[in-house]
Amino acid sequence: MSVWAARRFWTTASAVATEGGFTVQLDARPVRTPLKAPLVLPTLALAEAVAAEWQAQLGKVDPETMPFTRTANSAIDKVAPQMDEVAAMLAAYGGSDLLCYRAEGPQELVARQSEAWDPILDWAAGVLDAPLRVTVGVMHVEQPAASLATLHELVGRMTPFQLAAFHDLVAMSGSLVLALALVRGRITVDDAWRLSRIDEDWQISQWGEDEEAADVTLRKQAAFRHADRFYGLCG
Repeated sequence: MSVWAARRFWTTASAVATEGGFTVQLDARPVRTPLKAPLVLPTLALAEAVAAEWQAQLGKVDPETMPFTRTANSAIDKVAPQMDEVAAMLAAYGGSDLLCYRAEGPQELVARQSEAWDPILDWAAGVLDAPLRVTVGVMHVEQPAASLATLHELVGRMTPFQLAAFHDLVAMSGSLVLALALVRGRITVDDAWRLSRIDEDWQISQWGEDEEAADVTLRKQAAFRHADRFYGLCG
């Protein structure tokens, strides 16, 4: 059975225990991923979130309304078969982390970046033992090899489900350090989003924001919050 059945055929979607974790059943039929793999989830809470999406479908199944299902599918079909590659790709953000590249001016923006980002880099240096160098402008700055190795190791410890969500947190924020601070409880999801948008919010404060751009930002923020919640439900 494909998880993307054209129309609803079930009465009840439920989270149930299965070998290796938990799954979702549509009546008595277990859900599978688009590549036909069993949808085995690490926690009951995550399985219940996926089941709730299936239960909410009316008539035609709409994958766009099923973010937990989509991320779980991605973890199983895309991330799990290439764990090392995904971890390395995300860890590489540490070499060009958003927080390390500062504006030359104006002074108010420089001050905002320093006030917002320096405490997070201090946390990374002290708690993660991964100090990173800061530069002005966009020219690449070489980061300490030991710090990059530490960051790579931290990312490599994650499960496929955690990595699937962590990917979105890193990609949407542009910062490996912010994403780590978020999933380790140093900052909240709204803090992380705000800190990732210091430059954008500065531009908006100077020039304003049109309605279409504001709508795109809201959709991205919702996706960012979803990734944080998914990570939290992975156990």
